[in-house]
Amino acid sequence: MPIPSISQLATKRFCLILVKPSHYDDNGYVIQWFRSTIPSNSLAAVFGLARDCAQRHVLGEDIEIEIHPFDETNTRIRPERLARMIEEAGAGMVMMIGVQSNQFPHAVDLSKPLLDRGIQVAIGGFHVSGITSMLGGECADVKKAKALGISMFCGEAEEGRLEVVMKDAYEGKLKPLYNFMADLPNIEGEPLPLIPAIRAARTAGAITSFDAGRGCPFQCSFCTIINVQGRKSRRRSPDDVERIIRENVAQGLHSFFITDDNFARNKDWEVILDRLIHLRLNVGLKMSFMIQVDTLCHKLPNFIEKCAAAGVKRAYIGLENINPDSLAGAHKRQNKITEYRKMLQAWKAAKIISYCGYILGFPNDTPESIKRDVEIVKKELPVDILEFFFLTPLPGSEDHQKLVQAGVTIEPDLNKYDLNHACAPHNAMSSADWERAYKAAWETYYTNEHMETVLRRLVTMRAPASNAILLATWFKGAIDIEGIHPLESGLFRYKFRRDRRPGMPIEPRWKFYPKYAVESAVKMARWFKLWARLRSVYVKIKRDPKKWEYTDLALTPVTDEETDTLEIFHTHSAPAFVAQEQRRQHAHEHAAVA
Repeated sequence: MPIPSISQLATKRFCLILVKPSHYDDNGYVIQWFRSTIPSNSLAAVFGLARDCAQRHVLGEDIEIEIHPFDETNTRIRPERLARMIEEAGAGMVMMIGVQSNQFPHAVDLSKPLLDRGIQVAIGGFHVSGITSMLGGECADVKKAKALGISMFCGEAEEGRLEVVMKDAYEGKLKPLYNFMADLPNIEGEPLPLIPAIRAARTAGAITSFDAGRGCPFQCSFCTIINVQGRKSRRRSPDDVERIIRENVAQGLHSFFITDDNFARNKDWEVILDRLIHLRLNVGLKMSFMIQVDTLCHKLPNFIEKCAAAGVKRAYIGLENINPDSLAGAHKRQNKITEYRKMLQAWKAAKIISYCGYILGFPNDTPESIKRDVEIVKKELPVDILEFFFLTPLPGSEDHQKLVQAGVTIEPDLNKYDLNHACAPHNAMSSADWERAYKAAWETYYTNEHMETVLRRLVTMRAPASNAILLATWFKGAIDIEGIHPLESGLFRYKFRRDRRPGMPIEPRWKFYPKYAVESAVKMARWFKLWARLRSVYVKIKRDPKKWEYTDLALTPVTDEETDTLEIFHTHSAPAFVAQEQRRQHAHEHAAVA
């Protein structure tokens, strides 16, 4: 007689629904797409932990745990359907996963109809964890959510912590607060992050994600990572990473976003890259990666070369600014403008596309200085894709903590804390001026002429310029066509008439649907026109017999004399910084000789 399966043994069911919420756009509609662009690692991590709980039957051998992961950026969430799933199972809960500050209001709005039907709900993620870490949990929005009956989960869910919550939920006794911020867990050997292929397919390119490590050693004042995940490197083993890769490849997923805030500071970066190189070259696994690194990563021996050999195709770099006083004021002292050109040229030589983040709104920034600095970047730094952000006091950051403790009036609506809105006063710009400077920065960088320059640089370096066409289309189009930051954009915008922020009117059918149809058609036409124009530029470059001879100032080799000639070294605070770095270099050389 065959041994009964677990599903045959189970007589009870527990329905666990994991939701990574989106947030509202400026018109109150939820931001979601037919295909989103950025996978949620929080969702993958918690799904992997929940799957392990199900496999270990943590609620009892006779209880089947059903797990349903949803990413709202590519899936419409209807609370009444979630409630019905749990009611039919007889037990369960909804977990709002990886909730950032801008997503918190919508997460609460999704929770209210669930609570009205007696469904248990918990919210975790960077907002509640950051507020707990830096302000002892003092947040009006969090207090209101707790008063509604929503449980708060602060910290990370490894080492059995998710199991604790699930057991409490099964007994109908969720605690108002689960606070694990004082004890960051080890992640080596823990259940692996995973998203089912059917869900990963809803991201453009079917990309999935995992974290090889957590924590960052630096102290940037605008960052929440260091106050939520800590400054100590905690990491998965190379064996863990290999299992993640193999399990995803087995379900047809080959593109990965390694979400470490700074992979270059993962102490095991080299052994991990060596393992990935082995899997590519010796085992024959097809895979590609995107990583995030700092501006000094090129100083690590063999780092960039091994990234290329491992299959890294894109590297995100927090350039942040080209003014040393702004960087120092944000405790971003590891960013040295004297290293920017060396670092970017090293990535270019490795044929890896560089994304760079650039923050607008440091104390000395003005509309004029911002435009000037973007022009300098275009001319002197071989950046491929540049994205702009407002300097935002994110809850959980040192900047936010200082403003709150000083009693400074900041933006009360958490929905706007998405790095794309002015949320705090600026000493030299009004909010309107700041908003205009932000838009002008995008317009200044993403001109047709500069996009041709970017493509010419990639072609002459034999880098993947065809890939850059899609990236440039994505970044330029997100701002120009969708009016949304590229990191929040996707392929074909979904809007649902009734999925609008409470307090904003629900448009009648006769008005909403024709407007949405026309708007969608016009946008798709503009997207195609933008891509076609960039594609034609690329074709023109490829047909140019002198394409390999192209060079410009950004591609010229770095020399000691350029500190006297390049504009990047002659902004307001740059000369003093350059002189200081030169003194340090001379002292280091003198000590080496001695």
